[in-house]
Amino acid sequence: MNKSFIEIDPTVREALNTGVPVVALESTIISHGMPYPKNVETALAVEEMVRSNGAVPATIAIFEGKCRIGLNAEQLEYFGKAAGVWKVSLRDIPYVLSKHLYGATTVAATMRIASFAGIKVLATGGIGGVHRGAATNMDISADLTEMAQTSVAVISAGIKSILDIGLTLEYLETQGIPVVTVGQDEFPSFYSTKSKYPSPLRLDTFEEIASMLHTKWSLDLRGSVLIANPVPAALGQDYHTIEAHIQDALAAAAVSDVKGKDITPFLLKYIAENSAGESLETNIALVLNNARLGAAIAVALQKLE
Repeated sequence: MNKSFIEIDPTVREALNTGVPVVALESTIISHGMPYPKNVETALAVEEMVRSNGAVPATIAIFEGKCRIGLNAEQLEYFGKAAGVWKVSLRDIPYVLSKHLYGATTVAATMRIASFAGIKVLATGGIGGVHRGAATNMDISADLTEMAQTSVAVISAGIKSILDIGLTLEYLETQGIPVVTVGQDEFPSFYSTKSKYPSPLRLDTFEEIASMLHTKWSLDLRGSVLIANPVPAALGQDYHTIEAHIQDALAAAAVSDVKGKDITPFLLKYIAENSAGESLETNIALVLNNARLGAAIAVALQKLE
């Protein structure tokens, strides 16, 4: 790989060179997931959560013709406020780099860029997946195919509940991606601890998860593990209430003919605006919870390696 396209923050580079665990963080949540200034406040809080649990945060984005691994406060502020920032999935990376555009990276793009630097753990809110109605619209997130080939573990609060969770779990199985839920037998659904779907696997501690990751990659089994970390129950939303909001959001998207990469930001914004902001607060809580677990896993994995 041509390393001229990579720019690593000095703090992150020092951590990588000295064996300090690093946790990758995606930037789409900053530019396309939350309003300003809540997005920047959350990004800074997530980075601090990683630090306070023994790891170094590396928020990833694209600008000035570089894949940036680690952003400073000024750069985070830019991505939180700027209009027209690209939502960059894997297919968009060469275009955005060659045009010197600003891009906030999805889980798929963040995984690939993190892997360039040898980062093994990524913490996010929720992953993309098989969209509802995929049988006719073929809308399947690149997050899933990227997880099949890139060896970066993904800690999330499950699959975004705006998606078809059942079909996404089936697709993950087809791609050979282990799916582990932390501390419960039911797979979580982003805003809620419930989903009506059993989790394929369950582990209860970050040490067990790190051991599984170490074992998988020691066997040269390429690809990710999806670690579903349920939102703390007291901060989660009622499954049926959220589902009603999702149905309304999907109907609004159909009326407005929202498609492609615009659909997820549209749905999340609609749900936040029509749930008195409760879904946004849950989103913030689950991202912080995932950052905490991601740091703990990264520390434990570093000891094993």
